[in-house]
Amino acid sequence: MLKYFLAWFPMLLLAILNGAMRDLGYKKYMGDLTAHQISTITLIILFAFYIGYIINRFPPISSTQTILIGTVWVILTLSFEFGFGRYRGNVWSVLFADYNILKGRIWILIPVWVLIAPYLFYKYFR
Repeated sequence: MLKYFLAWFPMLLLAILNGAMRDLGYKKYMGDLTAHQISTITLIILFAFYIGYIINRFPPISSTQTILIGTVWVILTLSFEFGFGRYRGNVWSVLFADYNILKGRIWILIPVWVLIAPYLFYKYFR
C-alpha cells in the first residue's frame, strides 16, 4: 500500500497545476462558475490518465484493495483540501461551497472519481 500512498502525491501536483491553469488562464474569460466546472472536468480527465497508468503499472492484488486505495486517496485529498483551506483562513461555508451541486458546483465529482477510479481501472485492465 505504500506505493499507492506515494502515488497520491503526483495527483496533488496535477490538481494544483489544473487550478493554476484555471485561475491564471481561462477563468477571466468565462467567470468563476463555468471555470470551476471546466476545471472539474479537466481534472477528472487528468486523473483518469494518471490513475489508469498507476493501476496498470502497479496492479492491485484484488478489487478489495482497489477500494482501499480509493478510500485512502479520498481521505488524503479531502484532508489536504480542507486542511489547506482552513490554513489559508477560509471558513467552512467557503470550503463546502464548491460541493453544492444545486448551485452548479460539481466539485463533488472529484472525490467520487478518486474513490471509484482505481476499481474501474482494475476491472478494465484485468
